[in-house]
Amino acid sequence: MDSSFKNKNIKIENFNWILIQSDMKIKLGNDIYESWLKKIEFVEEFNNYILLSVPTRFIRDWITSRYLDQILQCVRNYKKDILRIEFKIIQKNEGNSINVNHKNSDNKENISFIKDSYLQYNRIDPNKRFENFITGDSNKLAYEASLKVSENISVYNPLYLYGGVGMGKTHLLNAIALELKKKKKVMFISAERFMYQFVKSIKSNNMVKFKEYFRNTDILLIDDIQFMNGKEVMQEEFFHTFNALLDKGSQIIVSADRAPNKLLRIQERIKSRFSGGLVVDIQKPDYELRKKIVKKKLDEINILYSEDIKMPEEIQSFISFEIKSNIRELAGAINRIISFSRIYNKTPNLAETKIILKDLLNIAENKVTIDLIQTIVCKFFKIRKNEMLSSRRSRYLVRPRQTAIYLTKILTSKSLPEIGREFSNRDHTTIIHSVRTIEKLKEKDQEMVENINKLKNQILYSNSQNEI
Repeated sequence: MDSSFKNKNIKIENFNWILIQSDMKIKLGNDIYESWLKKIEFVEEFNNYILLSVPTRFIRDWITSRYLDQILQCVRNYKKDILRIEFKIIQKNEGNSINVNHKNSDNKENISFIKDSYLQYNRIDPNKRFENFITGDSNKLAYEASLKVSENISVYNPLYLYGGVGMGKTHLLNAIALELKKKKKVMFISAERFMYQFVKSIKSNNMVKFKEYFRNTDILLIDDIQFMNGKEVMQEEFFHTFNALLDKGSQIIVSADRAPNKLLRIQERIKSRFSGGLVVDIQKPDYELRKKIVKKKLDEINILYSEDIKMPEEIQSFISFEIKSNIRELAGAINRIISFSRIYNKTPNLAETKIILKDLLNIAENKVTIDLIQTIVCKFFKIRKNEMLSSRRSRYLVRPRQTAIYLTKILTSKSLPEIGREFSNRDHTTIIHSVRTIEKLKEKDQEMVENINKLKNQILYSNSQNEI
């Protein structure tokens, strides 16, 4: 292999920043990327950190509180020396933007802002169709239900699709939108974008227009509804919008990463509405489906770029067998191998493929969920999960809670804010305190060491059984 391939200490500006952006899109999903990360621009690299720019303070604060750890991980895949990221606010004048501080803004400007934002955020991807959605045992029911709704609205209302990251939920929502927009007014938006639009409308003093656009649509599709957690004012508006649409016979389709009854910090009445329709689970793809996906993705890339890139059957089988987590990571692996082929004008062998996909393979091998950790810890300490996640500070609950937080920190790649959200929205300082408490106890308490090891083994064993 060319020695330059192994060199991860090249200057950030010397390779294509688009590669990192592509990794961010794969890691966090297209909707989050389009809503927030696409606005990031590279500015400069220093000794151990890089400087990036964003257009507003609001976007900077949102990114740093939710996605900073994942962005840094994407950057460090290419440059291990980078230890932190700093942001600079560089405002840009765009045709569809609005200056909230502009005292002379009149109603016409506000209306224009809402209209342009509606057009901007209702992005339907023409490439995500029913025709190119690859089906298998794990997703066939979700596919059939989605197809049925696109043919006859209100047959399942609402339709609620849930499954892990990168399982094809967004593809199905997009396919429904493509079919129905031919004859109906369709609004397809992610929960993150809904929230962003909601905040901007409040700032521009134009909630009336916001309500009009969302309540007058025929079809409302909302992706990743779990991100609406904890935002009471926005949930209130969503609840009334939901009811208004059902009352007038509009179709609602929702996706999430978990079942309605497992949504955290979502109002019970909203969860009840979701459960009142058809709820469909999308499972992890099995080996045969993953193999079909690899072949299909290769064909699509070759057609799109008019290329004839070959991938040996051995490499296809290796990728399909090793990357079990989700379809998005599978597509990311294919993109990396094709990028290698273009750069070095050769197809990588198996050893080179393992190096190219090293971090993805680690992810696939260690996809322990926080829910699994919480379940096993509660069973071990003989307490209920709702007790552990409560605000009660009884000693018999505090220690299991701290133990679960500690195991989450060492067995997953979740950031401190992410862990906090999964433990009833606790502050990241509480998470740090819990981790440090367990670490100190392990130094002087042999029983704690044994309990941690037992729990770790149980979690990893259960996770491996789930992967089979």
